[in-house]
Amino acid sequence: MRVALLTIGDEILIGQIVDTNSAWLGNELNKIGAEIEEIRSVSDTRAGIYNAVESLMKSHDVILCTGGLGPTKDDITKKVLAEYFNAEMHLHEPTLERIQEIFKKYNKEISTAHHAQCYMPDAAEILTNKMGTAPGMWFEKGQKVLVSMPGVPHEMKYLMEAEVLPRLTQRPDVQQIVHKTILTIGEGESFLADKLDKVINQLPKNIKVAFLPGIGQVRIRLTAKGDSKLALEHLLEEKTLIFKKEIGEYIYGFGKLTLAEFIGTYLAEKNKTLSIAESCTGGYISQLITSIPGSSRYFKGSVIAYANEIKETILSVNPGLIEKHGAVSEEVVTEMQKGVVNLYNSDLSIATSGIMGPGGGSDEKPVGTVYIAVGDKERLKVRKLNLFKNRSLNIQYTAIKTLQLLRNFLID
Repeated sequence: MRVALLTIGDEILIGQIVDTNSAWLGNELNKIGAEIEEIRSVSDTRAGIYNAVESLMKSHDVILCTGGLGPTKDDITKKVLAEYFNAEMHLHEPTLERIQEIFKKYNKEISTAHHAQCYMPDAAEILTNKMGTAPGMWFEKGQKVLVSMPGVPHEMKYLMEAEVLPRLTQRPDVQQIVHKTILTIGEGESFLADKLDKVINQLPKNIKVAFLPGIGQVRIRLTAKGDSKLALEHLLEEKTLIFKKEIGEYIYGFGKLTLAEFIGTYLAEKNKTLSIAESCTGGYISQLITSIPGSSRYFKGSVIAYANEIKETILSVNPGLIEKHGAVSEEVVTEMQKGVVNLYNSDLSIATSGIMGPGGGSDEKPVGTVYIAVGDKERLKVRKLNLFKNRSLNIQYTAIKTLQLLRNFLID
C-alpha cells in the first residue's frame, strides 16, 4: 500500500509551526505495514491543494491530508476536495447537532462560521471527530482513498486511531513491515558501510538497510517486508547475528536504547555509583544521566565547575596546574575526575573541560579543544577531542564521546 501525506497550511511553509503530524503518522502507519512514499506540504490556496491532490491520486493508493478544515475563510480544503470529487455541498445534520451541543455547554449560540462548517461534500463518508468541531472525510475513487483530517494534532490522532487505521488494515494490499535497529558508536557510517558491504550485498531482496548517522553515533536500520510478521522477525534476528560478527565491537545496543540507558543499566546491575564534574558541558551530561528513570540508584551527583575557583575549592584542583597548563588540559581534567570521585565517594566519575566557542580559543588551543576523563579511584582514561566551531554541537558531541569512553571503561 503506497501512501502519501499531504499537509496543508501556510503556517507550516513559513516555519510558524513544526509538522509533528507527519512524524506521528509515519510511525503509526508503519506499524500496520503501510509504506509512506512521499510527504508534501502546500499552501492554503485552491491551486496548491487541487494540484497536489490530483498528482498524488495518480501515483499513490492512499492520501492522508491534514489541515485547512477550520471554520475561517482561509480554511478551503473541503471546498477544493468537493471540486476535485465533483461533489455537492449539503448540510450534515449530525455535525450540526454535535457542534450545537458543544456551544450549548458554554451557553453560546453557534456562530455563522461554525454553521457553514457543517456543510459537507456528498461524495465523502463523514468521520465523526469527538475531539473538535471539524469532521474527517473519507473519499474513494476506484481503488484509491483520500482521507482529510484536521491539522490539530490531538484531533488528527483521534480520527486516525478511531476511524482511519482500522479501515486501512482491512485493505488487501497491506504488507507486514518489521524493523531491527542496531545502535553503534565509535565509527562513522562510511567505515561501517565498508565493513558491512559484503554482508549487505548477500541480503535477500525483501530486506533493506539504512545508515542513520547522528552526533557520534550511527543507527543501522534493517527493514524486512513480507506476509508473516513472525517469519520476518526471525529473519532479521538471523541477519543481525551476522552484522554482530562484522561490527560487534561498535554495537552498544538495539532499538531505541540510549547510551545513557545502557550505562545506567550496567551500573545498576554491577551495583556501582557515578559522579560527574562538568565544565564545558555545563550539566548536559548530568541531564542525560538523570533523564533515565531510576537513575538515583547509581548517580550520586555532579559539580558544574565552570569557574576556576570552583574547580579549586570544590574539586580540589591545584591552582598551580591551572596556571601552568590552563583549565583546558589533561592535567586539570584529571584532577577534576579525582576531585569529584572523592567528593561524592562514588565508584566511578567523569570530568570534562574544553573550549566550546564561538570565542575563547587560541592558536595553541583553538575552539573545539576538549579534554575528557573517565575513571575510578585507581584507574583513569583521558582523551583529547578536536571538535568544531559550533558551540551546541561541541557540547552534544563531548557528552556522547564521554559516555562512550565511560562505556569502554566499564566493559574493559
